Amino acid sequence: MAKWGQGDPRWIVEERADATNVNNWHWTERDATGWSKSKLKEVLVGLAVEGEAGRCEISELKQAEGEASCSSRKGKLIFFYEWNLRLAWRGTVKESGEKHKGSVEIPNLSEENEVDDTEINVSKKKGEGDVLKDLMRTEGTTKVREALRDYLKALKTEFTLGMILPTKATGQDVAAERKLSGNAVQASVLPHSSDTVGVKIPTVKILMREIFNSPADELYSIFTTKELVQKFSKCPAVIEAEKGGKLQMFDGCVSGEYAELVPSQRIVLKWRCRNWPDEHYATVTLNFNDMAAETELQLECKGVPVSNEDSARQCWKKQYFEEIRILLQQSKDNME
Repeated sequence: MAKWGQGDPRWIVEERADATNVNNWHWTERDATGWSKSKLKEVLVGLAVEGEAGRCEISELKQAEGEASCSSRKGKLIFFYEWNLRLAWRGTVKESGEKHKGSVEIPNLSEENEVDDTEINVSKKKGEGDVLKDLMRTEGTTKVREALRDYLKALKTEFTLGMILPTKATGQDVAAERKLSGNAVQASVLPHSSDTVGVKIPTVKILMREIFNSPADELYSIFTTKELVQKFSKCPAVIEAEKGGKLQMFDGCVSGEYAELVPSQRIVLKWRCRNWPDEHYATVTLNFNDMAAETELQLECKGVPVSNEDSARQCWKKQYFEEIRILLQQSKDNME
C-alpha cells in the first residue's frame, strides 16, 4: 500500500474548497459556440483600414456558421473550432468620395490551419472602386488576420477560465498571473476586517473599441453632461464631471466617480455595478481619438470581477454604446 500522499495523483484529494475534478484528471467539455460568435463580432466589426485610395471598414458579421468547444483532460486543454465566416465591408474613395460595398469570405477557419494559411477572399459589388477592393485585399486582409488571432488567443485564455482548477500546489494565484488577449486576469483586494489586509478576488480587464459618427468633443460631452447622459440612459442620473465628482446611472445600478478628465481626449472613472462585491470598483479609461467627422473610442475596464465579465461587457455595449449611437442619430435627424 502506498504511503499517505504518495499514491496515484489522480486519486489524491487536495486541500481544495470544492474538491471537484481533483488534479484536473477527469474529462470536461465546454461549448464555446455562442461565446465565439460574440467574440468574433467584437474583434471583427469596426475594423478599419485607410490608405491613399480611401478608407474601408468591416461593417457587419453577416454569417458565422460553425462551432467551437474546449475540452480538458489530465490537466491539458484541447480546442476544436471550425468556422465559415462572411463579413460585409464598406468604403469611401478618397478623391471622388464615392462609396462602395463588398464582402469578405473566410470559408475555413479551423484548428487544422494556421491563421496565416487561412483562406480570405475579398469581393466588391459591381461598379467602380477597385482601388478599395485592392486596399481590402492587402491591408484589410492583414487586419482581419490580426483580429482572428485575437479571437483564438481569447478562446485559449479568456474562455477557459476555471477549466483548469487550482490545486494545493498552485492555488488561485495561477489564475491571477495569467495574461489574456483583451482580458488580463488579476487579483483585486477587497476590504475584509480591521485585522486582515483583505480578500483577493480574480478580476479581468476588458478592452473594447468603437467608432462613432461624431467629432470627439461631441462624444466626450455625452459622457460628461447630465442632460445627455439622462437622454441615452433613459433614467435620472447624477453626473458631477470634475475630479472626484460622483457618478450614478441606470437607477443606481452603476455608480462611481470621475478620477480624471481631459476634455475631448480622455476620461478615467472609478466604476462599479450594484451587484459587485461591496466597495469593489473597476478603473475605466475612455480614450477619444478624433478622426475628422468620426471618433474612435477605446475603452479599458480594469478590475472587473471574473464572474461579472459578460454582464459588464454587455452593459457597455448595449446600455452605453448602442444607446449613444441612437442619440447621435436622433440629433443628426433633428438638424436635418
